[in-house]
Amino acid sequence: MALKLSLKPGEKFVVNGAVIVNGDRRTTLVLQNKASLLREKDIIQAEDVDTPAKHVYFPIMLMYMDPAGYNKYHEQFVLRMTEFLGVVEDVEIKLQCVAISKDVMECDFYKALMKCKKLFEFENVRLANVP
Repeated sequence: MALKLSLKPGEKFVVNGAVIVNGDRRTTLVLQNKASLLREKDIIQAEDVDTPAKHVYFPIMLMYMDPAGYNKYHEQFVLRMTEFLGVVEDVEIKLQCVAISKDVMECDFYKALMKCKKLFEFENVRLANVP
């Protein structure tokens, strides 16, 4: 199944570890086969990992983009997810964490990343002390 990407001018994305930058016009690309692809908006740099949810997200992203480092990143993921689950009391968020862990176990990293973004929303509310 092909994946159709619509890119903004100058938008960056990563395919199998290669950083690609779109030119000065809107572009549409079609990927015909399976590849590890992340848009710029879904990539977190190491220096931006500053919250517990981002500490969960980051090793999943690395497992997705760098399969050779899977074991190292998986250990980090397990540690960070365990820490996160240890302090979260919200049942819905705990279920979300279980779903993320299931996706990671099935090596469906992209799906896990998209679910993990929901943890960011939860965390933003909690860190802002908004009821």
